[in-house]
Amino acid sequence: MFETLGSRLQSVFDNLQKRGKLTEADVDLAMREVRLALLEADVNFKVVKDFVSRVRERAVGQEVMRSLTPGQQVVKIVNDELIRTLGEPGRLNLGAQSPAVIMLVGLQGAGKTTMAGKLALHLRKQGRRPFLVAADVYRPAAINQLETLGKQLDIPVYSEGINANPVNVCANGVRQAAASGATTVILDTAGRLNIDEMMMGEIKGIKSRVQPIETLLVADAMTGQEAVRVATDFHQAVTLTGLIMTKIDGDARGGAAISMREVTGVPIKFLGTGEKLNAIEVFHPDRLASRVLGMGDMMTLIEQAQSEMDMEEAQRAGEKLVTGEFDLDDFLKQLQQVKKMGPIGKLLEMVPGMNKMAGDVDLSSAEKDLKRIEAMIQSMTTEERRHPRIIKASRKRRIATGSGTSVQEINLLLKQHREMQEMMKQFQKGGRSRNALASLLGGRM
Repeated sequence: MFETLGSRLQSVFDNLQKRGKLTEADVDLAMREVRLALLEADVNFKVVKDFVSRVRERAVGQEVMRSLTPGQQVVKIVNDELIRTLGEPGRLNLGAQSPAVIMLVGLQGAGKTTMAGKLALHLRKQGRRPFLVAADVYRPAAINQLETLGKQLDIPVYSEGINANPVNVCANGVRQAAASGATTVILDTAGRLNIDEMMMGEIKGIKSRVQPIETLLVADAMTGQEAVRVATDFHQAVTLTGLIMTKIDGDARGGAAISMREVTGVPIKFLGTGEKLNAIEVFHPDRLASRVLGMGDMMTLIEQAQSEMDMEEAQRAGEKLVTGEFDLDDFLKQLQQVKKMGPIGKLLEMVPGMNKMAGDVDLSSAEKDLKRIEAMIQSMTTEERRHPRIIKASRKRRIATGSGTSVQEINLLLKQHREMQEMMKQFQKGGRSRNALASLLGGRM
């Protein structure tokens, strides 16, 4: 979502960092570019005005002008002020109430029902026992969708069909959750295409009846400044405690996420990062600011790895890699674990300095290459994966036919595997491995 804004800002900062000394004119020129980049990203104009004013005030101060690296100091100031604009980290304040009630509100199409499932899965990973309530009685598909998600996740769902009163459904659902021993109840309320008095009256009634500890607005990042207006209207009506931005993996310009916290004063608590049920991130303003400014986000990458990968298996694979015993079966297992973490482009953006490289690489081609490698290895027998040296001409033809690839591609995979093993053996011996490393990196990733 922040790709265009990030590249624009990074271009501005690259020019600043090339200068050994900055003048006020240099800062003013940079701030004009920052202002244009933010406005083009659909950031609220009042937010842009205040943001640029704060940055300029600090950028022409002594901390920059007397610095040995003034360009880097300006980047740090922009980073600090962006974090300040985005607000505090997202945390659910569930307290000691049991069951703690979370009410999701928002317009139709924002992704409330899917987010209810994602949030339930996230909370279960935190050790809580979630319970879902289908309170969108106006859209039968919403009830069916939530029930399907509940079965998929093995999380109970309470519903009373399409003829029930939503306020009663929520109240009865909370009682049912308490009786079943659930610790957290998530209410999936109805949305409309536009805000109307009936919807607001309904969610006010639900809030009054069940007293949710968290009232979260699920907002579609693709709607831009409209999302800011929606957040303001909902906050005035029911006093929101938090925001959840969905579809940030789309091609929205990012302005809504930067503007909503500043305009409403309501913290962003979660980001919906994709369609899968594990595609939800706790909001960390410092990490998002780092991504926007091209500094990566190693903490989120580490957390995703810990969440999605079998760390014991990864450690065993690492030990085998160092000893040169890492076979194609081990490689396949690691490849499949990495795939669980998400698309290559998303992972590269989290590694400091790799965001520019991600823009230069054909990521769709890289994804296809990984799938082809996976197909080649899966077309091998267990014995062939463990002892690739037995793979001769006839076996190569069989593997190529089974994986829909060519013998040349099989040869390349086997060659790179041999080079990797030789390189690791040289590392283990303490030998000079530059040539082996260069040879390996010269091949296709």
